[in-house]
Amino acid sequence: MLMADIADNPPSAPANFRVGDERLIRVTPSAAEKVKTLLARQGRPGGVLRVAVVGGGCSGLQYKMDLQEGPANRDFLVESGGIRVVVDPKSALYVTGSELDYIDALQGGGFKVKNPNAATTCSCGESFSA
Repeated sequence: MLMADIADNPPSAPANFRVGDERLIRVTPSAAEKVKTLLARQGRPGGVLRVAVVGGGCSGLQYKMDLQEGPANRDFLVESGGIRVVVDPKSALYVTGSELDYIDALQGGGFKVKNPNAATTCSCGESFSA
């Protein structure tokens, strides 16, 4: 490798994130097992679950979840239930104190967020307002 190659392709800087705790978000054992299974299936057992709040849904806000390699700049990183969860600062305002659960059922199953900050939720349970 030439010095020019190093200068042209500097190593990426590590993400500048903050470590949080379960007061931000807590993961139940069933949700943690499901996330571990999904991460393993994607071939990234050291990955993270991103939980975000975005505009949309019947009540104005909805949750978005995604599996990623690691935290991004300014994220909060929480270890809960043996998995790592990342939350961006804006979403942290809405999810503080929440619990992420997973229900394995034909109807009404999937990931569920119990959020004490939700003023109202829609009848389908997929969106909320704060």
